[in-house]
Amino acid sequence: MRARPTALLVDLDGVLRRWDPEVPARVEAAYGLPAGALEKTAMEWSRLLPAITGQVSHAGWMAGVAEALDAPEAVAEWQRYRGDVDPDVLAFVREARAAGVPAAIATNATDLLDADLAALGLTGEVDAVVSSSVVGAHKPTREFFAAACQALGRAPSQVLLVDDSDRFVRGARVAGLSAYRWNGPADLPYLRAALDLR
Repeated sequence: MRARPTALLVDLDGVLRRWDPEVPARVEAAYGLPAGALEKTAMEWSRLLPAITGQVSHAGWMAGVAEALDAPEAVAEWQRYRGDVDPDVLAFVREARAAGVPAAIATNATDLLDADLAALGLTGEVDAVVSSSVVGAHKPTREFFAAACQALGRAPSQVLLVDDSDRFVRGARVAGLSAYRWNGPADLPYLRAALDLR
């Protein structure tokens, strides 16, 4: 049997931060772009990878998206929206920390992460922030998860990752962590029990 986890890693995008799909849809409609074009263009791996491993700035990444779509105004308007905090997840993180379980954000992110966390009111809400752009390696690599465990001061076997990506959950398990695929707030009772939060 695995030991009960004593530290928590929480994914940012899709878990702690939610994105309203209506925002890019409205921008695309307003500027005559195909539906889904903004995210599809931004998430092309050859464009995304340098941005989330610290080789290209967030601004440089978005400049490439704007150039590819020939739509700098649309990209600028889309980027003004920085998502919304899931209050249920934030409450869970606070509960874990209050019970003595250290918690960290573990995310594939650009150099805009600190500004985003400040804008979302998340600065100081976790014990550590593990960003791929700082680590220089992205989820789900072993290097990323090793850095995340080090930031928490725990062995991988003591850490629970909560993430909405099946691939990242599998990668964490390969790296020796416990990992849970996030489906929504209905998962929180199970996660509280996994961390022995009473």
